[in-house]
Amino acid sequence: MLREIVLPETKPETEWILGRAVQKVAPTRKHALLQLAFARALDDWSAGRGQVATEWRFRASPPGEEVRPLVPDVAYLSFDRLRPLQGQDREVPPIAPEIVVEILSPGDRAAHVAEKGRVYRAWGVRLVLMVDFVARSLDAYDGDGVRRSYSETDTFTSDTFPGLRLQLGTLFAKLDIPD
Repeated sequence: MLREIVLPETKPETEWILGRAVQKVAPTRKHALLQLAFARALDDWSAGRGQVATEWRFRASPPGEEVRPLVPDVAYLSFDRLRPLQGQDREVPPIAPEIVVEILSPGDRAAHVAEKGRVYRAWGVRLVLMVDFVARSLDAYDGDGVRRSYSETDTFTSDTFPGLRLQLGTLFAKLDIPD
């Protein structure tokens, strides 16, 4: 049986990355706005299919590795995978979400971002979206780890999740303050 790393709930949340407890970077306005925009877009797409939440804690357990808490900025979990869970397992699932969105902050360490992406993919997350609000870009990793990069002029679609369309210009426009 693999060891489970249990961390207290904190604000901002604490995750287990590269063998140590790491508190998430405190969100800024831009981070919070993009988190909300991506959550709304995924929630609109997922109507009737599953649930989308922000800062939803999961108990990640990639094959052969210790179980550790990870808290994606936005996560989607289908009803087909959520229904069998009961009680606390619905609140802090021991299964991988199908979609994860991480909004990168200037204070994020590159090694931590890379490790979280690796853990998500090893755990079975089918789509990992890394969003850079400074560059106004998105890197999408499918379940095989294939990376595709998009700019704010692109529309992201997914063969894995039919009907999912993210108009990145519209999402990044949420950062702008009108005159």
